[in-house]
Amino acid sequence: MSALDKAIQTQIDNIQKKTGRSLAELASIAKSSGLTKHGELRDMFKEKYGLGHGDANSLVHAVFSSDGARAAEGKSTDTVLDEIYSGAKVAFRPIHEKLMNEIVKFGEFEIVPKKGYVALRRNKQFAMIGPKTNTRFEVGINARELKKNARLLEQPKGSMCNYIVNMTDVKEVDAELIAWIKSAFEAAG
Repeated sequence: MSALDKAIQTQIDNIQKKTGRSLAELASIAKSSGLTKHGELRDMFKEKYGLGHGDANSLVHAVFSSDGARAAEGKSTDTVLDEIYSGAKVAFRPIHEKLMNEIVKFGEFEIVPKKGYVALRRNKQFAMIGPKTNTRFEVGINARELKKNARLLEQPKGSMCNYIVNMTDVKEVDAELIAWIKSAFEAAG
């Protein structure tokens, strides 16, 4: 079992302890809820059991035996990137490329393409990058206690990332942003 698989199993075990329900019971609750969309189920688990965003998200993936990459399944990374950066979002591809050119200098990590973004992981996810809307690119950073900055938007506890940086131009990929991502990379060890 990989370190990532062990981490996911530990998270699922902890969710079962927090909720007082087995994974089978939680799956039954999800399937009988009448909800069909991932986000609706995630929000239900957050509300009903007080789970954080990350725990509720992982729980929905576990219940439906997915890893969040179904839309990317069986496709090459380049194909998924072409799909992510298409239409009105094509202008964001240079931001992605510049970020990746800097991040690969840090060392080894896993690139996990999802439906609308790319997750970057070591032992745990340290960043996620991709277009959030047709007019905004988003960098999610999982780092603790970064120095306050107007660009660095702190997220509520339990969110997928601790911080978000919104961007619209490749010029915004600067030393400051790369330093924040590197801090997250090192902490994800």
